[in-house]
Amino acid sequence: MGLHLAGFEVIGVDLLPQPRYPFEVHRGDAVQFIRDHGHSFDLISAGPPCQSKCALTVGTNASQGWGGEHVDLVAPTREALLSTGRPYIIEQPTGKAPVRKDITLCGEMFGLGVLRHRNFELGGWTMQQPEHRPHRGYTRGWRHGVYRDGPYVAAYGKGGGKATVAEMQAAMGIPWTDVHRELTEAIPPAYFELLGRHVAAHLRSAALQSAA
Repeated sequence: MGLHLAGFEVIGVDLLPQPRYPFEVHRGDAVQFIRDHGHSFDLISAGPPCQSKCALTVGTNASQGWGGEHVDLVAPTREALLSTGRPYIIEQPTGKAPVRKDITLCGEMFGLGVLRHRNFELGGWTMQQPEHRPHRGYTRGWRHGVYRDGPYVAAYGKGGGKATVAEMQAAMGIPWTDVHRELTEAIPPAYFELLGRHVAAHLRSAALQSAA
């Protein structure tokens, strides 16, 4: 949605059915789709499965935590992206995923009700890191037996004061799905709107230089 708001025509690819996806979506292997069709796109944004290196998993039981064994697909995704020669974005959560942390975004940068730190590797283009504003308080919920209130909600898991579906929708600006699992894995559209506007400017500049 953020890339759409930045002016891009968006097409999604996923192995599983995504009936609530708000744009055209193809069901299939995203890495193979990139290899086969990526060269025809202006920008490719990829979010490989990240659970094996996520901060919620690392330190629990290697790649066996958080619901079972997880496969790290960052490397093959990057290889496919590089083969296209097109600008790209790889998104990953805070953790030990092998991505360059070219840009880190936080919900407080956009006045959102979640913190949801995310790292982005930028391929073929760059932008300046926005200022990481100081957090205004705690994320609401129980931590180590202590309940704290705060301006942010925990958009993951259930219980312990974590966000309801309605709270996650409002905090991230995502009204098109009310499925708890989808919301806990979602990225606030504001993140990709910012990235999209910068990469669009890069593409326009490159087109002008080429025309000259």
